[in-house]
Amino acid sequence: MPAAALLRQRSRTVILAVTVPLALAALLADDVRVRRQLDAARRDPLTGLPGRDVLTDRIERLSRTYRAQLHVLVADADGLKSVNDTLGHAAGDILVATIGHRLGAWATARSGMAARLGGDEFGAALLLPPTATAREITGLRDILEQPVDIAGHLLRPAVSIGVARAVDLPDAASASRLLRGADMAMYRVKTREKPAGYTATRQDAYTPTVHGRRPGRPGTHLPVG
Repeated sequence: MPAAALLRQRSRTVILAVTVPLALAALLADDVRVRRQLDAARRDPLTGLPGRDVLTDRIERLSRTYRAQLHVLVADADGLKSVNDTLGHAAGDILVATIGHRLGAWATARSGMAARLGGDEFGAALLLPPTATAREITGLRDILEQPVDIAGHLLRPAVSIGVARAVDLPDAASASRLLRGADMAMYRVKTREKPAGYTATRQDAYTPTVHGRRPGRPGTHLPVG
């Protein structure tokens, strides 16, 4: 092969060898960007926490391998409507954001995750020894109920927490069933039917819904149409 032709072939090879990695790098960078955009879209803009669907997915994955340690929590901030009515919705947003940040930090420190389920309600999934449940939930409530300073008004939030442990429920219990159990346990604590730190029983997790909602939620009193 003539020297000039050999040189042109080597030049094309060098260009190709440089271009392919650059194209792959650009493709990977674009994939990372899209993933970040999707992740941001799935997060609550007020608290920065993911939503119910992300939490449900995490619970399902943990339950397959770590069922004996899996704890699912539902926490509800009591009195948010009163804050909105007296100090305005901006103050209520600050309160919700603060509780969300505190719960998120607490869960992350224990290699778990927290999510905003909607309104003033939050969920979390993490792995704990069953013997540590009461101590951890007591500590979490103390953290969440620390005073919040909003424009010179010192608010002391009250938070009800319900817990469902996968080990206490049938092996077939799904993520939605665990969340329902934790939600029912939270409601029993909120109404003072059960003490703080109460963990869900099988009956709690399998309580029939009313119009697709846990008994006691707004809308459950509506007649069936």
